Amino acid sequence: MKRRLSSRQTGLTKFIFPAIWIPLFGFVTLSMFFDSFDGPAAPPKWIFLFAWVAGGAFVWWSCLRLKRVSVDDNFLYVSNYLKEIAIPLSDIHDVTENRWVNIHPVTIRLKASSEFGDKIVFMPTTRFFAFFSSHPVVSELKELARAKSLAPGSREAH
Repeated sequence: MKRRLSSRQTGLTKFIFPAIWIPLFGFVTLSMFFDSFDGPAAPPKWIFLFAWVAGGAFVWWSCLRLKRVSVDDNFLYVSNYLKEIAIPLSDIHDVTENRWVNIHPVTIRLKASSEFGDKIVFMPTTRFFAFFSSHPVVSELKELARAKSLAPGSREAH
């Protein structure tokens, strides 16, 4: 039975957050350049411009690559919201997470490239008060991949 691993907030984080944050912060920043107020109390417009460009690039890079991920006994199901593909669990090479980013993105590295590349990044379900601890989905995916790789009939078992 297929079970969802990624957060239900993935779509919001992937599409809505960047669509609101980048233009809104940009509008505020660019309005500083067209404001006629100058002087010692003027907002630091060049710092805001740099923060908008750097922040926008980070939001774009970190949010738009997120995928919706589910799993069953044999496959990892990965969707970009337009297309879903099935990847055999035995094709998982490694699973890591970034504990320093608040959404704890999980990266699945594949042994061979898929239609979505050789890395799948997803946002796992939210855990409250689990600040720097590893998300349980990381060890679960590692164990599922190891079990499938060692199963009789798999390429690595021979």
